[in-house]
Amino acid sequence: MHLKEITNLPLCFQSFRRLLSTCKDGWRAYYRQPVFLAGMSLAFLYTTVLGFDCITTGYAYTQGISGSLLSLLMGVSAITGLMGTVLFTRLRKLVGLINTGIISSCLHLGCLLLCVCSVFAPGSPMDLSLLMPYFSSYSSAEPGGMASKKQKHTYPMTGGSNQPLLPDRSSIHWTNNTVLFDNVPSGTIPDSYISIILLFLGVITARIGLWCFDLTVTQLLQETICESERGVVNGVQSSMNYLMDLLHFIMVISAPHPQHFGILVIISVIFISTGHSMFFLYAHRAKRKHRLET
Repeated sequence: MHLKEITNLPLCFQSFRRLLSTCKDGWRAYYRQPVFLAGMSLAFLYTTVLGFDCITTGYAYTQGISGSLLSLLMGVSAITGLMGTVLFTRLRKLVGLINTGIISSCLHLGCLLLCVCSVFAPGSPMDLSLLMPYFSSYSSAEPGGMASKKQKHTYPMTGGSNQPLLPDRSSIHWTNNTVLFDNVPSGTIPDSYISIILLFLGVITARIGLWCFDLTVTQLLQETICESERGVVNGVQSSMNYLMDLLHFIMVISAPHPQHFGILVIISVIFISTGHSMFFLYAHRAKRKHRLET
């Protein structure tokens, strides 16, 4: 009777039902793996703005970093990433796979502390008042109170009587015909470069531990999961990575201004710390299980 009801459903509902069933079976196979926490720890590392993507490069432009210098920094970060792969092979031979993950986690977190320090260092544009519009509007509405200085930027309008009025591009950062940040005049120079130096120093050096940790978790997934479920589990792992990566773009949409970037850095470090905590828990359980078996 149940099979008859399923076959009587429209074709689109049958396909959707099979898709849900496949996803459910995949998540079950992923959850019951002994390396579940290790895989989740890697996924949490994708929720970050501390990488050389469009978010960080856009912020760097607002802090007076030139394109040529940014390209040089990207090259240096690639070299440090390769150093992470070399470190992985050496550490695995010396201390084993799980201990390699622990060492790379500590190295990654230690370097990211420089990024946290950059949020509060001289030259940082972070302004918490932009996240509290209610209190800002309340203070500006008080008798004798001054209006907020951080008003919405109004673009000057250009064009003659027969031409369409468009915003003046001199007040917007344009790269590949894409607006990077609003409300920031072109050529803005910060009061100090200490903040941006600490930020990129942390991002570049952290890639050593990041790449080493990535290879560690990937190797654990390959060695621990049985061959019959390896494809399903790796597919779910990739979907989790993309989901957490999507979350970091939602964070940027919620706080798009350069003054908000420090908040995004702190949130990113919290997610990364949570991910590494999951790996520490996995390592503790794996070592405990190994001691009981021996």
